[in-house]
This record gives sequence, C-alpha cells and structure tokens, in this order.
Amino acid sequence: MANTQGPQGNYDPAGSTQMFRAFVDEAPQGRQQASAPAGPRIGLIVGVVAAVVIVAAVAWLALM
Repeated sequence: MANTQGPQGNYDPAGSTQMFRAFVDEAPQGRQQASAPAGPRIGLIVGVVAAVVIVAAVAWLALM
C-alpha cells in the first residue's frame, strides 16, 4: 500500500485533501497558460455596445 500521508502526517482516508492541494498547486500554471485572448474581450465590448444601442432605441421610441 502506498503512503498517502501528507508532509504534516495528517491522514485523510478519502484523499480529498491531497487531491485539493495538488489542484491548488497546479492552478496558477494553468491560469498563466490560459491568458485572456482578444476574442472574448471583443465579444464583450460588442455586447455592451449592442445593449446600449437597444436601450437607446427603446427610450427613443417611448418618447415619440
């Protein structure tokens, strides 16, 4: 049987603590590789502009 105890000697029978620690240790590397590309940022800008245009058109029609 493999020794699944962490460096502090705390035994986790389910192993979830060790899996969580492994996930937390790997998360910053994944975030560095997955930097925000320009595509989603452009889509967000287009969506905000479209929402402003729609609200302005509804307000204009309501005032007519």
